[in-house]
Amino acid sequence: MLALLADSYSIHFMDNRDRQAIENIIGKTEDRAGALLSALHGITDKLGHIPVEAIPLIARGLNLSVADVYGAITFYKDFRLSPPPLNVLKICQAESCQSRDASGLTRYARARLGIGLGEAAPDNKAAIEPVYCLGNCACSPSITHNGKLLGRMDEKKLKELIDAIEEKP
Repeated sequence: MLALLADSYSIHFMDNRDRQAIENIIGKTEDRAGALLSALHGITDKLGHIPVEAIPLIARGLNLSVADVYGAITFYKDFRLSPPPLNVLKICQAESCQSRDASGLTRYARARLGIGLGEAAPDNKAAIEPVYCLGNCACSPSITHNGKLLGRMDEKKLKELIDAIEEKP
């Protein structure tokens, strides 16, 4: 199965430090209810993604099948098998933000970055993800940039943000 995954994902082989971090996380979660999700969250928090080659290690450590681990990773949007983009823009698509032209912001971001919703740029510099409520309706439209909430977003502010993203090496 790992060979099949290698064809689909950019594999970044774990170094001993990452392997040790994963083993420590598994050791801390293995006796908990919901150990798999706790371990996957811990690994994602530490490494930014779940390395494909860690799947058998996780499965062995939690006494699960590789298919169980892979299934959980690919089912939940919080987990990824490759390193995250350097800049993640999440644009709220819920009613309050839509009423304040979130769709226009989405069109603008897609055109500027040359990618669609749920896609990352080929250079992995940026991604645009839809979200369906950031809990900031009073300040809509809202987006997040790498987890930082930005309300009352307009095209001018988004242009400045994207300009800054494109300027970074």
